[in-house]
Amino acid sequence: MENERTLLLIKPDSVHRGLIGRIVARYEDKGFNIAAMKLMHMTQAQAEDLYSPHVGKSFYDRTIKFMTSSPIVAIVIEGMDAINQVRSFNGATTPSEAHPGTIRGDFGQRVERNCVHGSDSKESAEREIPIFFKNEEILTYNKCLSEWV
Repeated sequence: MENERTLLLIKPDSVHRGLIGRIVARYEDKGFNIAAMKLMHMTQAQAEDLYSPHVGKSFYDRTIKFMTSSPIVAIVIEGMDAINQVRSFNGATTPSEAHPGTIRGDFGQRVERNCVHGSDSKESAEREIPIFFKNEEILTYNKCLSEWV
């Protein structure tokens, strides 16, 4: 398995509920590197680019409005099998179907307020990360504990 990068977005509902630190800690506790992170307002253009695969679906307009309504935290997570593991940590998209111990299982309220977004594949991560980060904003580094994690 190789080191991968994936995009994680902490959505407006989580920001307003004061969950940023608790969510980030779960990935750090697992041993992942935070390669980039910023608190920001997602622009209309960024939201439309991110959710472009969903144009025409019933939730598209509502999702764009929600994601641009308030600050988010955009994060690039780096580590072994990061894409699959981050998705597993996030839990099922619908919080009522997410297992306890996952972000959505523990904190999600409903599908429209499900706390986080994570890239669903390597191709998605490669498409999504540049929407929020320039290459020079993303750092690669080895923690002193890297050989143990």
